[in-house]
Amino acid sequence: MVSLLKKRITWIIWLFVFPLGLWFTYQKYPPQISGLEVDVLLFLLLASFVAATPMIINRSPVFLIQWVSWAVFLAFGLFVELVIIQFALIVLFIRIKLPNTEFFRIPLNSLMFFLVSLFSGIFYYSLGGKTGINIGELHESFWLIIIYPIFYYLLNHFIIIILNILVYNGRKVLFGKDFVWETVATLITFPIGFVLYTLYVEIGSAAILFVGVPFSSLSIILNLYYSSDKINGLLQKAAEIGHQLAEKLIVNEVLDLFIEKITEMLTVDYAYILDVVDEKELQILRYIEKGEVKSSNIRSFTTTEGISGLVWDQRKPVLFHKKEEWSHIANGYLPDSIESILCVPVIRNNQVTGVLVLASTQKRAYEKSQLMIIDILCSHFAVAIENARHYEETKAQSERCALTKLYNYRYFDNLLSKEFARLETFEREQLSLLILDIDHFKSINDTYGHQSGNEILCQLAEKLQQLIGEKGTVARYGGEEFVILLPNTAKDEALLTAETIRQTIAIHTFKLTQHMEWDGCPLGVNITASIGVAVAPFDAEDSLGLIRHADRALYVGAKRAGRNRVAEYVR
Repeated sequence: MVSLLKKRITWIIWLFVFPLGLWFTYQKYPPQISGLEVDVLLFLLLASFVAATPMIINRSPVFLIQWVSWAVFLAFGLFVELVIIQFALIVLFIRIKLPNTEFFRIPLNSLMFFLVSLFSGIFYYSLGGKTGINIGELHESFWLIIIYPIFYYLLNHFIIIILNILVYNGRKVLFGKDFVWETVATLITFPIGFVLYTLYVEIGSAAILFVGVPFSSLSIILNLYYSSDKINGLLQKAAEIGHQLAEKLIVNEVLDLFIEKITEMLTVDYAYILDVVDEKELQILRYIEKGEVKSSNIRSFTTTEGISGLVWDQRKPVLFHKKEEWSHIANGYLPDSIESILCVPVIRNNQVTGVLVLASTQKRAYEKSQLMIIDILCSHFAVAIENARHYEETKAQSERCALTKLYNYRYFDNLLSKEFARLETFEREQLSLLILDIDHFKSINDTYGHQSGNEILCQLAEKLQQLIGEKGTVARYGGEEFVILLPNTAKDEALLTAETIRQTIAIHTFKLTQHMEWDGCPLGVNITASIGVAVAPFDAEDSLGLIRHADRALYVGAKRAGRNRVAEYVR
């Protein structure tokens, strides 16, 4: 999201502003820590502990440091607060382990916290506020102490908006879930900062033990609560996705929906769905790169190869946070830019039927809770894929001719009715129907046997599909008859197509390997076909009429005229 130029400018600005701003603060508002060095150190440790327990919300760290910085500011002044905040940021960035591409966030966040603290402190001092005051003087600055955190909060979000415009071009979501959490946490923790400061003024560094340590655990509690809430949200999404997958009855639709939902839930740069073939090898079923489905020429591999092979063999999911953890396992099909990998077996009926591989170019992109959710989703996916495959197989058996694999009469009849409905709503301008019948087919069966007749039917079906392609639909109408439906095809073009089919059949030699005189060598046989053509709405007003007129053209115009010819319906 951020260009290299902007990253470099951020570092340059930080190198210029931060040292000068720190020097200015030291000169203008010198630290008030004479004899209190140990107390400052204890506050520094407290701030470091809080920074080490951030909440990662929408990939943004939220840590509850404001209450500590508020107490430090009131007790020791602006300079000490600036220094402690910067140390806390160092601890935070060590904890979250920024990838190399996001190192620019170090100076960016350092500048943001520095400017917020600096201007908030100047605002407080300009109104007559004091720091390092004793308990007796506290009531004099009470309202300023209340105004200070409000100004701090508003200035913080104003600077965030400015940085979003200048650095991220306004593409970062400002008022998302992380904003809500930070606002709620701020409202909860600012009073704690005031209590910490008040007790520190009253009883000294013991206040850190009595207030700081117990309330710093609030960060941990909120973190656990957010993690629990996040997992519950993911489980709810997983249940919703499971229901959506169950509604899909086409294998490709199941695959597309599964990948779409996975990439919405997680940070996914590359995704691979691999299918187990004959219990011997894994083949890539889907390959997604940056949200787009890509064609894959990657070879198949076995249980001993790569991360997916390892998951298939061990039947357990794996999670890698960085490249060093998996580079010795990978077999080369993963891009070099990948860092994090989440790999889960797809198991159905206690058998591995596939493997899902998700990859990100960011380090530590996935969490164990996400691994658990994806494992659950893969169970839903396995059931949905199996149901879709059974549906497609059953549908194909009901719609296809078992011998030729062409569509059968039932499918064609339904299709013709649908096309006529489109014709009536002007979605189609015309429908051309070709009925083809093999000449003297009975003599072929009598001479060479019915197995040879079946061979010719299968070879002819394949030839017709090659000739028609995407222009129309080929179906076996019954016996040695075939029908071809050509939407939006004029009669002249339909007649030309029919003639091309007739000539192709006439010159083609059909090879028989199941004939009754089989001697180890295929037998070549030539056949001819007659074809009748009718076009709606010119020749018929309904589907039955179109079939009847094309059939009449076949038998009256072609068969009776000598066979091996094309005839059109004539009123």
